[in-house]
Amino acid sequence: MPRYFGFSSFIALAALLCLLRAAGFAQEAPGMDHSVTVRPKPIGVTPRTPDGHPDFTGVWNGMADNLLGVPNQMHNEGIAVESQTSTYDVSSGAKIATWPVLNRKPQNSEQGERAATLLRRMGASRPIYKPEYWEMVKNLDANANEEDPSNNCMPAGVPRVGSPSYIAQFSTHLMFVYPGQGGLIATQTSYRMIPLDGRKHTPLQELDGSYNGEAIARWDGDTLLIDTYGFTSATWFDQLGGYFHSENMHVIERFRRDGNTLTWTATIDDPDVLLEPWTTTPRIQVLNPDPKAMLPESLPCSERDLIHLVTKEHH
Repeated sequence: MPRYFGFSSFIALAALLCLLRAAGFAQEAPGMDHSVTVRPKPIGVTPRTPDGHPDFTGVWNGMADNLLGVPNQMHNEGIAVESQTSTYDVSSGAKIATWPVLNRKPQNSEQGERAATLLRRMGASRPIYKPEYWEMVKNLDANANEEDPSNNCMPAGVPRVGSPSYIAQFSTHLMFVYPGQGGLIATQTSYRMIPLDGRKHTPLQELDGSYNGEAIARWDGDTLLIDTYGFTSATWFDQLGGYFHSENMHVIERFRRDGNTLTWTATIDDPDVLLEPWTTTPRIQVLNPDPKAMLPESLPCSERDLIHLVTKEHH
């Protein structure tokens, strides 16, 4: 499949594929209307802790995991399909042409993978690299089957890991759990323990770079800010695209709860390679309504396909 082609053709084809593919996920995430990818609206009141802050505690997989299934990936990457005739880019507001598709049928695995690769690239919000690095980004993207760290089951790292599927909130710290994932990226289960007690960062020069960096949480009104630096450069910072970063990357995550929804964004500041800071499209998760909800154990990540790939088509 050609990697690059006209933008208009790309958008029209991807939108069509979205509508075709959406029906195949109806049983994957009960409670989500898979004929559209409208971003969820909050329901109910926002609970608060005794100290007055919003309470983020809960299992946040009410629409399945925040990266599981093309419909979730679509609206998290910034495309809203409100109907078969109304589709727009969340970042720019630009309308995207679609047309009715009758008698939609689930696709086989090969068709689904090709469709999904297009769908994950539709959003207009993209990082802007310094000119000398664009060739490197393009080459990493074109050769992602070999170059993407997630294809070797390495940790996704912050901010690529996205928003956690489980949060436990205490007055002095937070616990985040991220289930292992396959498909979009293949990563191991990971966790973060983030202090919320007013401490300061360790000086950057004293930190050994890590996948998740050193995180410090604080409140900005009702918004939870998580300030992280001290990274290894061995990860990418977005789901696809070859978006590498330096060890000097600085990430600010913002969490806001409204009723049963959790909205997450990350701002990536890396002056070594980026012309300006870049903020992800807001990612929205829904609280699991079952008060007894538990995160299921994730299957271990075991890479068995890479040596058998014969084309550069993305997984």
